[in-house]
Amino acid sequence: MKKIIVGFTLFISASLFAQKPIFTTAKVNAATVYVNSAELFQSTSVNLPKGTSEIIIKNVADYVNESTVQINAPKNITVLSVQFTKNYISEYEIDESNPTIKKVRDSIDFVNKEINRTYNQRTSYSKTIELLDKNQQISGGNASLSVAELMKLVDYYNTKRTELSNLVNTYTEKQNLLTEKLEKLKARLEINTKNEEKTSKGKLILQVMNELAGNIDLDINYLTQGASWQPFYDLRAENISSPIDMLYKGQVTQNTGIDWKKIKLTLSSGNPNQSNVTPILRAWFLRFGSLNHGYYNRGDLALNYIQSKSAVYDIKEKDKLAKEVASISDYTTISENQLNVTFDIDIAYDISSNGKAHSVVLKEIKLPASYKYYAVPKMEKEAFLLAEINDYSKFNLLPGEANIIFEGTYVGKTFINANATADTLNLSMGRDKKISIKREKVVDKSGTKFLSSYKEQVFTYDLIVRNNKKESINMILKDQYPISTDKDITIELLDKDKASANEETGVLTWKIDLKPNETKKFRISYKVKYPKDKTIENL
Repeated sequence: MKKIIVGFTLFISASLFAQKPIFTTAKVNAATVYVNSAELFQSTSVNLPKGTSEIIIKNVADYVNESTVQINAPKNITVLSVQFTKNYISEYEIDESNPTIKKVRDSIDFVNKEINRTYNQRTSYSKTIELLDKNQQISGGNASLSVAELMKLVDYYNTKRTELSNLVNTYTEKQNLLTEKLEKLKARLEINTKNEEKTSKGKLILQVMNELAGNIDLDINYLTQGASWQPFYDLRAENISSPIDMLYKGQVTQNTGIDWKKIKLTLSSGNPNQSNVTPILRAWFLRFGSLNHGYYNRGDLALNYIQSKSAVYDIKEKDKLAKEVASISDYTTISENQLNVTFDIDIAYDISSNGKAHSVVLKEIKLPASYKYYAVPKMEKEAFLLAEINDYSKFNLLPGEANIIFEGTYVGKTFINANATADTLNLSMGRDKKISIKREKVVDKSGTKFLSSYKEQVFTYDLIVRNNKKESINMILKDQYPISTDKDITIELLDKDKASANEETGVLTWKIDLKPNETKKFRISYKVKYPKDKTIENL
C-alpha cells in the first residue's frame, strides 16, 4: 500500500512540475523560543485553481527541521507533499503580482517602446541626410542653372541638412537618456526582487490538490535552529535591611533569516531537540589501567565570586528603564509544568535576524532576603555580601547571569544557580570594601624543627576582621588546614580558636557578629611532620 501511495505522489509531482508554480509569502505571527531553537508560526493566503497545484512559500527560515513542518489547510485541500529548500530556481520565481514589481515592469515596457520610437526617428533622419548628401551634384552635373536658382538650392541644402542634423542629435540625446532610465529601472527591479528575498533563502514547496477553486488560508509551523534565549537578571538592593528587587529578563537571539515583526513571543525552558530515550544501565566491568589525575577537589572553601568588570553603568538610566518596564512585566504569564517553565508575553515584539541579543522583560519580583557576609582571607582579602533567599523555587528562576546594583552602585556580575539542591539560594551581591580583613603570619609562633629523620613545621596565622560600617553585620569566616593523604605525613591542628572544623576537608568556619567599628581576631595554628629527606610541594 505504501508503494502505491509513493508512486501516486511521484506521478502527481511530475505532472505538477510542468505547470506554473504559485508563489506566496508567509508572515511570522508568533514564535516560541527554546534554549537552542525556536518554533515559528506563520500564515499566508493563496488563490488556487481547481485540481493539483505547486505552491512555493517564501520567507521561511533559512534552516528548517523538515520533519517538524506542519501545514494547516481547509478541508477541501489535500497536501500531497512538503519539501524545504534553499536552492529553488525557477523562471517563474519573481512574483509579478507584487504591485511594486508590476509598476517597475510596466515602466520598463514603456521605456523600451519609447527607445524603439526614438531609434526609428533618428534612423529616418540619418538616412535622409545620407540621401541628401548623395545628391550634392547640381542637376546631375548640369551647370546651366542660373545664379538665382543656384543660390536657392544652396540655401535649401544648408537649411534642410542643419535641421536634419539637429533632429538626429536631439533623438540621439533622447535615446541616451531613455537608455540610462532603462538601466535604472532594471536596477530597481533587481533591488525589489532582492528585497523579497533579502531576509530569507528558505522556501517550502507544497504539492496540493484542491477540490474548489478560490482563495485559501494556510497556517504553517516548524522548528528552526536559528534562535535561542537565556535568562538574565538585574538585582537591586538599597541596603542590607531591604528586600532584593529582581528584574527577570530574557535575552533572545535569532538568526533565522527572517525578521520577526510585531509577533507574539513565548519563551520556554524546554529543549525540543533533547533525546527522550530513557537510559539503560549495563554491566559495569572493572579492568586495570592508568589512573587519571586530571581533577582535584577544593572542598567547600571555594566560592563563586563576583566577576567585577570595568564598565560604564548609568544608574539613573537603569532606574528609568526599570520604571518603564515595570508595567511590561504585568503582560507576562508564567506557566510551570513537570518538564519546563513557559513565559507567554502579550506584547508584540520586533526581533531582527541579526544574531544580536534582544532584551525581553519577563517579570519584576521582590525577593525577601536575609544578608550575611562571607570571607576567605586566604584567597581574597575582601568580604562578600551574600543574600539568602528561602523557598526560591516558587519564583521559577532559571540559571543565568545577573547584574548587581547595591546601594545605588553597579557592583559587577554574579551567577544565579537556580538548579541548586539546597533549600536556600545564596546570591553573591558583591564585595564590601567597608569591611577590613587581614591574614597575618605569627612569626614567633611559627617555625621549623628537625627531629632525627623527621622535619616538623608549625604554621600560625591571625585573622583580623574590622567592621567599618554604621550597622552591625553577621559574617561567615573561613580558613583551612591541610589534610594528609600519606602515612608519612602527620598533621596536628594546634589551635582553631573555637571554629567548627570539618575533618574531611580541613575547612574551619567561624560564625561571628560584628558591631559598628568593632574588630575581632581569630587564630589558626597547625603542625606538619614528615621525613626530612622529602619535600612537600604545596605546603
